[in-house]
Amino acid sequence: MADERRAGRGRFLSRDGRVVLAAHGVRTFAYGFLSVILGPYLALKGLSPVQVGAVFTAALGGGALMTIALTTVADRVGRRRVLMAGALLMALAGAAFALTDRLIWLAVAAFIGTISPSGKEVGPFLPVEQAILPETTAAARRTSAFAVYNLVGSLTGAFGALAVGLPGAVGLPGRQGFQALIWGYVAAALILAALYGGLTSGVETGGLPAGQRPRWLGVTRSRGLLARLAALFALDAFAGGFVVQGMVAYWFHLRYGVETAGLAAIFFGTNLLAALSFLAAGPLARRFGLLNTMVFTHLPSNVLLILVPLMPGLPLAVAVLLARNLLSQLDVPTRQSYTMAVVAPEERSAVAGVTAVARNTAAAIAPVFAGATLAAPALGLPFLVAGGLKIVYDLAIFAWFRGVRPPEEQWTAEVLSAPNQ
Repeated sequence: MADERRAGRGRFLSRDGRVVLAAHGVRTFAYGFLSVILGPYLALKGLSPVQVGAVFTAALGGGALMTIALTTVADRVGRRRVLMAGALLMALAGAAFALTDRLIWLAVAAFIGTISPSGKEVGPFLPVEQAILPETTAAARRTSAFAVYNLVGSLTGAFGALAVGLPGAVGLPGRQGFQALIWGYVAAALILAALYGGLTSGVETGGLPAGQRPRWLGVTRSRGLLARLAALFALDAFAGGFVVQGMVAYWFHLRYGVETAGLAAIFFGTNLLAALSFLAAGPLARRFGLLNTMVFTHLPSNVLLILVPLMPGLPLAVAVLLARNLLSQLDVPTRQSYTMAVVAPEERSAVAGVTAVARNTAAAIAPVFAGATLAAPALGLPFLVAGGLKIVYDLAIFAWFRGVRPPEEQWTAEVLSAPNQ
């Protein structure tokens, strides 16, 4: 707590915090364009659809393993070292994708190189940056810092996707254009490594207390919290897997016959509202508390999710979906801030890494089940299942953690309850 208060004096974020934001923006920009071109690029290299799928599987599986392997040791061997190692692996993987057409080397590069076929975060970057961010600002500003962090990622990822059109605009069509973007990905990774190299020693932890050794996934003091958080976050992510953007778009197409242009307009609106909502997370958390903000913004968003397929027509269904997205992401920065606040500072990287893998694994499983629920689109089962499971998550996390307060909320409660002198 003292370190976080000192870090936040004066500026909203310390220099290290601004470096983390810049690195996050560079990385998500690169992931934004890579996720759009990766499939077509591999097809132009002569890979079959099955082989492209194998490379994607290697990327996702390797990302999960690299996350666990690196984040569980980051707080001991050094956060800067882990981040720089991840950035250099990212650059090597990009170079391999630019230089070879052989499936085996592409799969190996995807496995070890934090390649993102989905546009979402893979590898150690997000968990370690989440561990660093609380130490670059005051505790009272921590949630707002996470809100800005997520907003930066959303916006730069969107601009990265738009950058796919740049090679064609300058006369580099087809494979040449894709090749230029792949080298751009390598350049982004090298910029990332340089940014991480500029972090100060202030991002490192003091390590474990003398004589104490981590016993489970790099965690000792926070083991009980980690087990419960990982289970609950996995449930939330599994539920969210039923209503990923692609699945919701497919449902609107099946149920109402919405074509590509209409879907683009709908999801531009949902993504814009979700991104803007991040900015409300900090003020709400300061007023009502982190856990209350997480639960009592998420609950109504899940009720709205259940209502989407129950609407009598397309306009109302879209309106309810937009309203839902205005609330649904408020729990993201608050969840990240709460998790980093309640676990031991020297175990933040490990906890963030394990919970990230739990979420990503659960989310990857869900679409298999979600596809089966689309057999009768009029029923809207993906929305009903997702909303119901997410409500269970909200009630469970409130019941299990309402007595676990972040340090700054404990201090506020003590001050308010102290007798007047």
